[in-house]
Amino acid sequence: MAQCVNCGAGLEPGIPRCPKCGSAVEGSVSSMPQPAQPLQYAQPPQPHASAQESSKSKVVAGILAILLGTLGAHKFYLGKIGWGIVYLLFCWTYIPTIAGIVEGLIYLTMSDEAFEQKYGRR
Repeated sequence: MAQCVNCGAGLEPGIPRCPKCGSAVEGSVSSMPQPAQPLQYAQPPQPHASAQESSKSKVVAGILAILLGTLGAHKFYLGKIGWGIVYLLFCWTYIPTIAGIVEGLIYLTMSDEAFEQKYGRR
């Protein structure tokens, strides 16, 4: 009676694999070298989607609103193109200037979570 090379278990003739450890028995057809299994690499953790995308800064929006609110620069920065055009059209009336200063102060005093919820990427 033959013995398994790996675990030493007794083997019946004609059995291609050891019933104890599963290794191939010498002299059988299945004892030919098996192709190596492809290496599987662990995937690196992906950062959160919102962190991957650029989010708007409330400080930048506030400074743009205070300094260039007359031209609607903060609205363009936040992606509100329509409102930015309205600010440009009415810049000669000083209304966008006052609104820009007020909005800048609101942006700067708003919490980060509230700002991200309202003006963050969707």
